[in-house]
Amino acid sequence: MKSSEKATIIDSLVEQINSCNHFYLADISDLNAADTSDLRRKCFTQDVKLVVVKNTLLRKALERSEKQADELYAILKGNTSVMFTENANVPAKLIKEFRKKRQKPLLKGAYVQESIYIGDDQLDALVAVKSKNELIADVVALLQSPVKTVLSQLQSGGNIIHGVLQTLEERK
Repeated sequence: MKSSEKATIIDSLVEQINSCNHFYLADISDLNAADTSDLRRKCFTQDVKLVVVKNTLLRKALERSEKQADELYAILKGNTSVMFTENANVPAKLIKEFRKKRQKPLLKGAYVQESIYIGDDQLDALVAVKSKNELIADVVALLQSPVKTVLSQLQSGGNIIHGVLQTLEERK
């Protein structure tokens, strides 16, 4: 590979790393062509961009990027695929689902919400990470809860008063 081609690939990787909030590093070696194609299709349907890269080019791209991902340099060995995403837990769920029938992909590491996760044992923790939209929905639900409680109490109180008035009227 010529140095101009390498520079182009590195620039492309830097752009992708800077534009995505989250990325996962996975080992998809030993997957046959059909399994790899199936994984790529699943990634595409869930808006995850899967890229297979050389470790040296990825390291140079990480060094040039705006992200502080120094801890990931140590895991850049063997085959490495990068999964770029905007939703923090989607690749983790995808990997977990895909591994129900296969041994791979293995999670090498991840950069999620400005945190570094290293090792396949972190997969369950990454599945539990909530996306920005999920967190917003949780906050909205928490804020609505007291209002709903007050409204239901006011409505039940109105029903009680109505019942008391109706009973008094029937007594006459």
